Amino acid sequence: MALSAKMIRKQLTILKPIIGGFSLKTSRRMQNKIGELMEWRYRGEIIQKKHSFESFEGAWVIPKDERRDGVILYLHGGGYVFGDLEYAMGFASALAVQCGTRVFCVAYRLAPEAPFPAALNDVITAYKYLTEKGYTNISLCGESAGGGLCYALCQKLGESGLPMPCGIIAISPWTDLTASGESYISNAESDPSMSIELLDFFANNYTSERENPLVSPVFAELSGMPPSLIFAGGDEIMLDDARALHARLTESGVKSRLVIKPERWHAYLLYGLEEDKKDFSLINSFLSKVMAAEHRLRWMPLDNSAKIYPPARNQRWSNVFRVSATLTEAIDKDIMRSALDITMRRFPSMAVRLRRGAFWYYLQQIADVPELKEESSYPLTPMSKEEMRKCAFRIIVYERRVALEIFHSITDGNGALVFLKSLVAEYLQQKHGVYIPAENGVLGRLEEPSEAELEDSYQKYVGSVQASLRASNAWRPSGTPEAHGFAHLTCLELPVKETLAKAHEYGVSLTVFLCSVMMQALQNMQEEKVPNIRKRKPIKVFIPVNLRGIFESSSLRNFVLYTTPEILPKLGRYEFKEICKVVHHQMALEITPKQMSMKIATNTACEKILAFKLMPLFIKDIAMKAVFNSVGERKSCLAFSNLGAVKLPEIMNDYVERMDFILGVQATAPYDCAMLSFKDKLYINFIRNIRESELEYHFYRVLRDMGLPVTVQSNYQD
Repeated sequence: MALSAKMIRKQLTILKPIIGGFSLKTSRRMQNKIGELMEWRYRGEIIQKKHSFESFEGAWVIPKDERRDGVILYLHGGGYVFGDLEYAMGFASALAVQCGTRVFCVAYRLAPEAPFPAALNDVITAYKYLTEKGYTNISLCGESAGGGLCYALCQKLGESGLPMPCGIIAISPWTDLTASGESYISNAESDPSMSIELLDFFANNYTSERENPLVSPVFAELSGMPPSLIFAGGDEIMLDDARALHARLTESGVKSRLVIKPERWHAYLLYGLEEDKKDFSLINSFLSKVMAAEHRLRWMPLDNSAKIYPPARNQRWSNVFRVSATLTEAIDKDIMRSALDITMRRFPSMAVRLRRGAFWYYLQQIADVPELKEESSYPLTPMSKEEMRKCAFRIIVYERRVALEIFHSITDGNGALVFLKSLVAEYLQQKHGVYIPAENGVLGRLEEPSEAELEDSYQKYVGSVQASLRASNAWRPSGTPEAHGFAHLTCLELPVKETLAKAHEYGVSLTVFLCSVMMQALQNMQEEKVPNIRKRKPIKVFIPVNLRGIFESSSLRNFVLYTTPEILPKLGRYEFKEICKVVHHQMALEITPKQMSMKIATNTACEKILAFKLMPLFIKDIAMKAVFNSVGERKSCLAFSNLGAVKLPEIMNDYVERMDFILGVQATAPYDCAMLSFKDKLYINFIRNIRESELEYHFYRVLRDMGLPVTVQSNYQD
């Protein structure tokens, strides 16, 4: 049965004479229970995260349906004597859900243990915390003593020169601790919850300076205050506090609206009655005027690396890649969907769809959470143009595994891994209630994305000299195409310690060592297929290079280039040790800031040509597709991408068993290969769309002949 005003009023009237006889400890416990009940009502619609300060506690309350930019700083009531974090989170939850706005609530220190100005100092600290996190769109909300604190806070902000909040929502604000208003007498009998004796008890515990403007804001200089929306119950004894405050504000030239609800009591809005729902409509209308009314969806141009991929797509190839995590337990899809909702808001450059403009493609943030996908018979099925127009990534859940498949125009492997880690962290926090710190690639789920995360870092590091595009075509494996584009996935699993030790025997890094193994396998394969040494083509491996290790960048978009070490089999057979030296020295020469900035200059050159800028997109599509088909993949045998050693916050290691990285097959070649290491295992994933498994076999043989223990897994079909 829904609560009614009549029922609540009756209960408050019964409790009013009893409350005064309770001890301070009992009264505090009762008030906190009220907050817990309010919070319980909204528990399925919010996400919470506590934040500790030196002297007090705070908490974020985030609605799952976040519709508005900015934040509300909520200051609870309780006469400066009652109310801990559990109480504060009660109405904070109602605010968050009803207004579609994230709320930060403060459990400031209480009197008599911490009298004035402890509470005020704490809310100043909380406000500074929000500004330091980059929030410029802050509104205040407080009820009773918290309402008075809102105006005391603004006085201190004015004195210190800090930016004012956008607006103040004051619910039955206690702004005159001298109790000088006529309503303290006229409403003494009609107020079902508050008495002058109880207010005297609160005030005596809080301060002896009752006329201090920071204690009783009706005596303050109020010019320069932000706009106010003030609510009060028509029957409460503190009604004249609200009236006097409203009058002082308007006299001082401040916009203020006073709403007096007949036959209502002190802080009546906290009870969430059906009869009072219109008051939340007033709050939303007020916030729409002082804050950004709706959560604005971002749009952004493609970064330099991403521009080639949309025109290069075809029905069989969409340049989608995958990162995945295998947990130690079956995944709850409902919780994963909720975790995705929160994570998407943190990654506006990835939760996007691909849109077509007049001159360029661009990315637009999506508002709705996409449905979780079922696993297909093989990974990385082509993503259609229609699918990309709705959402350019997929979240696939299969038993214990969650996979992110994402269009390469959005991000590279490093950015995708950050998204996946943060998604899994959010899932674990929601399911198990564990705290996971923002470290090792997990981003703070409640942090606002920085502009640095969204930048096109290529434009920042363009060199003054362009690199040459001349390069010979490489030999590429071939075979019998699979029907319907089926992709075979073969994973080679090796122990990290032994593989790294073997690499050190040859004096090279793990990436150089495994690239050399790949080139050895390709050389062996070409020798079998091309007996005439003079007809053998170069063996080249395309290795993506994470530019974040070379240039300063925290971009979550694409920021990779490549190096292409090669050997020339027509010159004679290369021994493995020789291949290691070639790869090591070629990579060392190419992976430098100067060499990479030259490649960036080459890739960005056409963007600066006015005629190309003004060229309609349909013509750009034709031109860029022709360039990709003639140059894009023909200069190497395959891509070999290494995401390196994946690390998680320590607590996540108990829940995550395995991580994987898989590239899609190339547009015109049948193979690609990707790898990463996690914990003590190295996972190398080959993908191909031909029947023959020759390359994986040759790669396996090279490793086996070196004495390395290799485990092979496959999705082989007859």
